[in-house]
Amino acid sequence: MMDEYIERVARVLESEAEFSTVPSPSQMPRRRDRVLPMPELEMGMLDFLSLYGCELQFVVGEKNSVMGRVMQPLNRLRYELRFIEAAQECLPETDNEDLAAELADAIDSKKASLPIAVWNATWGAEEVETLFTLAKGQYPVAAEENPVSDLALDAEQLNEAVSDLLAGRLSVDLDFAGGVQQRWQAEYRAGQLINSAVLVATRLNDATSLIRARLDERPLCLNGQPNNQSDIVKSMFFSVYIEQIQPYLSDLQRARVALLEPLARLAEIQKPVMPESFSDWSRTHLSQSSEEGVWYQLDEAIATHTQSWQQLLGQCGLRPGA
Repeated sequence: MMDEYIERVARVLESEAEFSTVPSPSQMPRRRDRVLPMPELEMGMLDFLSLYGCELQFVVGEKNSVMGRVMQPLNRLRYELRFIEAAQECLPETDNEDLAAELADAIDSKKASLPIAVWNATWGAEEVETLFTLAKGQYPVAAEENPVSDLALDAEQLNEAVSDLLAGRLSVDLDFAGGVQQRWQAEYRAGQLINSAVLVATRLNDATSLIRARLDERPLCLNGQPNNQSDIVKSMFFSVYIEQIQPYLSDLQRARVALLEPLARLAEIQKPVMPESFSDWSRTHLSQSSEEGVWYQLDEAIATHTQSWQQLLGQCGLRPGA
């Protein structure tokens, strides 16, 4: 669609179509570069707590089991929350001051490392790589239904839960999170949106170059009077740009607001623990305002392209929006 648009613009402006190389977006950093090491309590402390009593002994026993040693990040986050809750319930029942102090230290340690567990359960999860894979092409044209509706709701719910956890409100129900990660593993819309943003920005800039080249030459219309060529240009503008390209731009923008912006916030609120490699990738692929980011560049491409059309058709008294 975008390549044909360039050819049509070139044809009506009596020019040669030129196609710039579309830059390749970067894949999300590998999981080993995203996952943060979780601080562990000393084994002696864990062994003691597993025998201590209260619900805490069952929680710690689960962690010390064979399956507990290979917990997936989301389950590890759940464990950390259960540990804090069980330890806090045990604390008032602890008569020995030394033991109470040890238990209080364990609670403080778990709370301090909770942002790491949250990060690993979101951006450190393997499933998020599928959501952002670049191997599934571009965002679909004229999709019958909203392809990101469920993912967008997931992102908003996840943002709310993470915000609560990072604010110390730990009674968060994470039952929904498993379904979120299953959809991440089955979908690839975020990567498609990034691919489309880069492609569309590149091709809009190609079309803008053709229009500006014509603006630098003879006017499309003399004395502002329409002619045969301006009628052809106007017809192509409405039949191709307005009826085909603009609806797709609107679809991209809606999906971007619904899905990419909440995901960008999900990264931003975890910035204190964000690995540097992910920070660089996020600035380019998630940020809505970074000048080096794909979304800022798409916004700029749309704005300059719109201005170029207005200038060209304005020569004939046909300025869009006038």
